[in-house]
Amino acid sequence: MRTNNEKGRMLCIIMGAYLVVKAVVNMIIGGGLSISDLIIALALACAMFTGIKYVNYIAAAVLVTIAVIHLPANISNISSNWIYLIEGILDIGCAAVLCLQTDVKEHFTNTLNIN
Repeated sequence: MRTNNEKGRMLCIIMGAYLVVKAVVNMIIGGGLSISDLIIALALACAMFTGIKYVNYIAAAVLVTIAVIHLPANISNISSNWIYLIEGILDIGCAAVLCLQTDVKEHFTNTLNIN
């Protein structure tokens, strides 16, 4: 994969791996199979790997939206949901890195060529 910044690409790979591991751990903790969560995590990981322009902002928006949707329940039941609250904070941190970190932003400069 061609990339404009190796450090940014590596950070995206780490964040993508975090998303996939998070989805698997949530399935184990939750005791059920959540294919939709796994598909979302894999799609975000693949999208971040491509380095296509503006995909970082889309991935960040998805991460923040999911974190904000679950935030009230995680705060109201903080004694039993503290791990999910930490997960939401990490998701918001990943979104911030996707939008603000210069190496990551430089990674997302590829164009989509359909020939």
